[in-house]
Amino acid sequence: MAVVELNKENFKETIVNNPFVIVDFWAPWCEPCVAFTPVIEAAAAKNPDILFGMVNTEANPEIAEYFEVTKIPGILIVREQAGIHAQQGEIGAPALDKLIEWARDFDIEQVRQYYAEQDKK
Repeated sequence: MAVVELNKENFKETIVNNPFVIVDFWAPWCEPCVAFTPVIEAAAAKNPDILFGMVNTEANPEIAEYFEVTKIPGILIVREQAGIHAQQGEIGAPALDKLIEWARDFDIEQVRQYYAEQDKK
């Protein structure tokens, strides 16, 4: 699956309609961000069940501000609409692969229980 450009028009819809999303926060002037793009694209190709998206923090500062992204590149991992991991700063392909493996193994049941309890209130 290709990497999707995320913006204020499609961000929420993307998170709501996809059970597993990895978001890359970047900017065109950020050399490590630009260098990380092929890593994200390769991960997307290896993991077609995950939606990979990129948020240009220059064009969409409100998304970065909402998630308190103060350093780029930044990664946000979302499962079933819950942010389960956020990381700011450079990482390489092996580290991203380990994050994806961790996120796949993450016990989402606790999150489901929390949502169920909140719905009862």
